[in-house]
Amino acid sequence: MTSADFIIREIKPTDNIEISKVIKSVILEMGAPKIGTAYEDKATDIMFETYQKEKVAYFVVVYKNKVIGGAGIAKLDNCEANICELQKMYFLPIARGKGLGTTLISKCLEKAKEFGFESCYLETMPYMQAARKLYNKNGFLNLKEPIGNTGHYACNVWMLKKI
Repeated sequence: MTSADFIIREIKPTDNIEISKVIKSVILEMGAPKIGTAYEDKATDIMFETYQKEKVAYFVVVYKNKVIGGAGIAKLDNCEANICELQKMYFLPIARGKGLGTTLISKCLEKAKEFGFESCYLETMPYMQAARKLYNKNGFLNLKEPIGNTGHYACNVWMLKKI
């Protein structure tokens, strides 16, 4: 199986249940808390509806007609600067290590640039080492403190990339 076996497309209404299951299962797999993370976000169960506003996008990764990952961008909450946030980027194990993370980040950053954002912010956790390595490889730099207020107070690694 190669990255060619996977399809990346914009989210559809029928993807809500599957992407919610992906996000929640990866959070549990990684040992992350349910509180203060995307696990408890109301948006996690209604991802299609959440990403139907202006200057937002969410993409899913599909393998054999099953959603196995995704990521999106939206304006960073409670931030005056022209910064978007890379949001809800999660992959089931079958999608990992195939270059899909870099492809999805590139797709999200292309959209962000198209929307006119100047930088992209993200939050993660210290023990999500593969994710942090992926973000570093794609030009995200560590910050000393958070920007805006995502409500994900359990996430204490903050990163930013100029786009």
